[in-house]
Amino acid sequence: MPISPGQTQSEDTPTPETEVKRWRILAILLAAITMSLISVGIVNVALPSLQRDLGATESDIQWVLSGYALTFGVVLVASGRAGDLMGRGGLFLVGVTVFTLSSIAAGLAPDAKWLNAARFVQGFGSGLLNPQGIGMIQQYFRGAERGRAFGYFGTMVGVSLAVGPVLGGLLIELGGPGIGWRLTFLVNVPFGIGAFVLGLLWFPKPLITRIPGNLRTELAALDPVGSILLGLAVLAVLFPFVEARSVALTWLLLPVSGLLLFAWIKWERHHARQGHSPMVDLRIFATRSFTNGTIIMTLYFLGMTSIWVLVALYVQEGNGKTAFESGLFGVPSALLSAYAAHWAGNRVARYGRKVVIGGLLLVLVGLAMNIAVIFLHETAGLSIWWLMFSLCFVGLAQGSVISPNQTLTLEDVPLDYAGSSGAIMQTGQRIGAAVGIAVITAATFITLSVTDWAWAVSVGFGLIWLVMLLALGVAIKDERDRRPARRD
Repeated sequence: MPISPGQTQSEDTPTPETEVKRWRILAILLAAITMSLISVGIVNVALPSLQRDLGATESDIQWVLSGYALTFGVVLVASGRAGDLMGRGGLFLVGVTVFTLSSIAAGLAPDAKWLNAARFVQGFGSGLLNPQGIGMIQQYFRGAERGRAFGYFGTMVGVSLAVGPVLGGLLIELGGPGIGWRLTFLVNVPFGIGAFVLGLLWFPKPLITRIPGNLRTELAALDPVGSILLGLAVLAVLFPFVEARSVALTWLLLPVSGLLLFAWIKWERHHARQGHSPMVDLRIFATRSFTNGTIIMTLYFLGMTSIWVLVALYVQEGNGKTAFESGLFGVPSALLSAYAAHWAGNRVARYGRKVVIGGLLLVLVGLAMNIAVIFLHETAGLSIWWLMFSLCFVGLAQGSVISPNQTLTLEDVPLDYAGSSGAIMQTGQRIGAAVGIAVITAATFITLSVTDWAWAVSVGFGLIWLVMLLALGVAIKDERDRRPARRD
């Protein structure tokens, strides 16, 4: 049985003050999300410059990316549940503060160790603020307006992905090799300060809705044992893939993660039987729209995240383009993603999972066209810049899948678990992205060892195509499951 809605009066019936401020609240959430997303693309562009300036090793550079991904993924669900219990607005501002201060620390880093420590903290801050953002959209928006809100969210995702690499290239050009990469971290500071100040002014009060009292009672409510078990399970899954160095480590840690996940499930059931509020009410997985939507999102990120890695490898290593030129290949796609997210957000309440199905069909077309462009480039001299056109289908798909799927996945989730449930979905995204990049790029490089870049990248795109086909199958199944409910 799906869990019944457990909304409080303040969540179910927003006050007049909340009605007036909710679009302002969304603007603050989007500013912070934009900050965290732009920083991802910028860091990728800045890696060569910071490696030269700091004398960083390949391992150091790997951890600039991996440290952020690990702490972000590990704290998501625990921080989402803490926001559900203690107040999402207050924890959101704590996350913004941590992210902003760690961005300053990264921008002023004297060496690689300092930089990597700052990136770990930055990932922690992002893991704090992101679940609160999803939970607050759930809390303050209903029905078609929730779809619109998630549509704006998806629009900012697209704009951020387009702006990040280009902005990074410009900052590096303006600042030079020694200062430019530092500006790519420090650019987060005005976003962070603006989001913090406006949050203090516009978020409904009190920011912290539950003041800790009896220590034992509060610890039981926050479920620290469950948080630790799930955090360790996610860490055991993510670590071998983001580190991507040892096959033996992967085979060792994956069974460990399974055991930890089993222990977490047993603990959550025990914790609930004792009359305590679990970190995640496992009955939420009986809600088919939530379970199917989470699977779709995990599969989607498993495949889609690798597309841009393959494009960057092919146009730079296979065709001699610069990093800046490589970033330009994704600009039309990202802008179309922003438009599609806005379009889909206004229609998801009417068409439901059909919007997601349409997006997945578009990505299948785009991937097939990518392969065609690559082979026509190699055999018939077609300009490689035609990839910009085929990638536009990928951009339209991204806007049609991510935000609508978020809306549909969370629509039947009780608001008492909005933050932790949204964090589960985001954890699936992070695991899917880490596994996909590791496996698909590994398959690409194995193929490259026996053939050329065209075949190697096409094999990678082919694997992504199969993953997207599987996601499409889940989406079609979910749509069929929902039809009897709609007829009733």
